Amino acid sequence: MPSERREKKTSSGSTTSASAQRVAVIGGSAAGLFTSILLAKRGIPVRVFERAESLEPPARTLIVTHKMRGLLGAAAQGSVVNEIRRFELFTDGRAATVPLKNPDLIVERRTLIRNLADQARHAGAQIDLGHRFHSLHPDGQGLVVEVERCASGSHDEVHVDTVIGGDGVASRVAKSAGWSALETAPLVQAIVPLPKDMSSDTVRVWFVPQETPYFYWLIPESPTRGALGLIGESGPEMRGNLERFLEKRQLEPIEFQGARIPIYTRWIPVRRKIGAGSVYLVGDAAAQVKVTTVGGTVTGFRGALGVVQAILNGGASPELRGLRRELDLHLWIRRSLHDFQQADYSRLVDMLGESTKQPLVNYTRDEAWRILWRVCLRQPRLLLLGLRGMLSRGPLPQRQRLES
Repeated sequence: MPSERREKKTSSGSTTSASAQRVAVIGGSAAGLFTSILLAKRGIPVRVFERAESLEPPARTLIVTHKMRGLLGAAAQGSVVNEIRRFELFTDGRAATVPLKNPDLIVERRTLIRNLADQARHAGAQIDLGHRFHSLHPDGQGLVVEVERCASGSHDEVHVDTVIGGDGVASRVAKSAGWSALETAPLVQAIVPLPKDMSSDTVRVWFVPQETPYFYWLIPESPTRGALGLIGESGPEMRGNLERFLEKRQLEPIEFQGARIPIYTRWIPVRRKIGAGSVYLVGDAAAQVKVTTVGGTVTGFRGALGVVQAILNGGASPELRGLRRELDLHLWIRRSLHDFQQADYSRLVDMLGESTKQPLVNYTRDEAWRILWRVCLRQPRLLLLGLRGMLSRGPLPQRQRLES
């Protein structure tokens, strides 16, 4: 599309600038910025709109698999603050240790976002901070995106072929384009001094099903401190559970962090045609989250790869097909675990012998098919335990039920 500029007046009397760009990415999220990097490297004009005046998202400690390094390269390394080489699992007095062949990475989200933004600019993407997405509509040739300048309140119109919503779990792009709102769950965690008996290369996980259908975690972010948290279904209740858990283990919180996390309940088609233009969703906006662990960083990057494939290949994307299979498998596993009681987790930990643990050592949770297949071959009782959990304990709570 040739470049053009024209001026017109909005109904409020402010001047509206419309500049022809091919792709607009809404939201300076990790997935949104990675999408802009991939597009800009292929010579596609791309413009990122982020409502914040500076790239200073709230601090949050993330744990991701080593696959992030392969996806991001240099942008990944600068944000890694620690490496994890083993997991310790606890339930009802029982424990199991799972070493990792390839270490997990502890990432500081704020640094990751900054590094991705720098890489996007270097690749040729334009990043407009302080611009809030307002609406989109077709114009006969493509799409018109209306954004508001947060400082002045004036509106700009940007003419594009494609809009990509990377604006998170409460995506305004998704709402404007007709997608339904996502199911979410609260994440609450506290930064705490690391216990003296805990190594900084080890994550601890506790299964306490009477308090959360997921788990508690303690993730070291340095040799001296870590993030202890949980995911549940009620924010106030989870905060109280976390505070009691901290008190029981005599850990004094340094600060608290929290967020709403999208819950994957079914595959969300990531593309919609609006007039002659296309709208895509990536990352949290499309609930591209592993519902077993509610981790979405690497899967969000895979979603970005898939969207770029679809844009370049007329809608075809093997990456998106593979991501869908992976997320659906995580959903099946979550359904089998969601109503586990303490005795079920005790049996699960008891079954994790050396042979059974080997797939967990060699493969990451971003390779669930490989893990599940090999674990079931070594310990068929685990498959039976999961099937019993899924079939005999009733459906998931209404808001997390698998949808057809």
